Amino acid sequence: MLRTTAADPAIARLARAQQRLATSRQLRATGLAPSTTAHRCAPNGPWQRLLPGVVLLQTGAPDPRQRLLAAVLYGATDLNALSGTTAVLTGESALALYGVPGTTTNRAAVLVPATRGLRNRRYVHLHRTSRWPPTLLVDGIPCVRPVRAAADFAAHERSPDRVRAILTATVQKTSCHPEDLRAELHASRALRNPAARTVLDDLRAGTQSMAEAQARDTLLRASLPHPLWNPTLLTPKGTFLARPDAYWPHAGVALEVDSEEYHLGITEYRTTLRRRLCLEAHGVDVISAVPALIRDHPQELVAAITTKLHQSKSRPHPPDLIIRPYL
Repeated sequence: MLRTTAADPAIARLARAQQRLATSRQLRATGLAPSTTAHRCAPNGPWQRLLPGVVLLQTGAPDPRQRLLAAVLYGATDLNALSGTTAVLTGESALALYGVPGTTTNRAAVLVPATRGLRNRRYVHLHRTSRWPPTLLVDGIPCVRPVRAAADFAAHERSPDRVRAILTATVQKTSCHPEDLRAELHASRALRNPAARTVLDDLRAGTQSMAEAQARDTLLRASLPHPLWNPTLLTPKGTFLARPDAYWPHAGVALEVDSEEYHLGITEYRTTLRRRLCLEAHGVDVISAVPALIRDHPQELVAAITTKLHQSKSRPHPPDLIIRPYL
């Protein structure tokens, strides 16, 4: 039998606010005796210790969100642990909460002040910082902004492919500006990681996805003329026409990278066809490619672009368009 205490109403409110999680400090603040906490966390008790100083106020296994919040609570020192002032989620797990493709919540990277002497525990990896970031509550968990999470991820990830994929996905999914990401990569010293420096070159060029970055690699290796990446094309009257993935202004040739995932619906497919027809109607030659073709058959992409650029030489002049490079 669970013996009730005068602290139980306050504990219930805490459980509702913090996904059935509490720190030992918070439980003491409600008036609950440490011996009662220990009794309730005993085998077959109603609670369990998830991390040192962090109690899960239920018998079942924690879900992924509870594990992430528990990681933040482990690093927090204040009673209002959701404030994000002494511990906050960053890195890949924070990006996963923002919905960035390719990320997981298997490990929790937590920022804590530089003076903290806490140790890593299980799935929790602590990163000490003297540059405390702005924080947001995402699904009830204190998180850094996507741009800081991406930079902290890039500073510690060893796989160049994952760094490239997740940073470009962050730009696409969260609408953070590449210039902001470049500044954060510098400030976080993530550019010590060679993989992050490669992504920085991609961002400077204007690529916004893994497929575009791979296409850029292919074009550089083939010594093809450099296109503008993601420029805005307007008609001579200033009406928006399209924003192709790559565009060669001198030739009037555009590259469109069509994601298979995007074209699962008929509406998306029609939108792509209409955009292509508008470009063609204004004299732009369009080359279409899917990410798998760029990755597995780069020579075919090079051949198609080479042919289109060669054919453009027979034109009297390039398409009459207003071109605004991506900034």
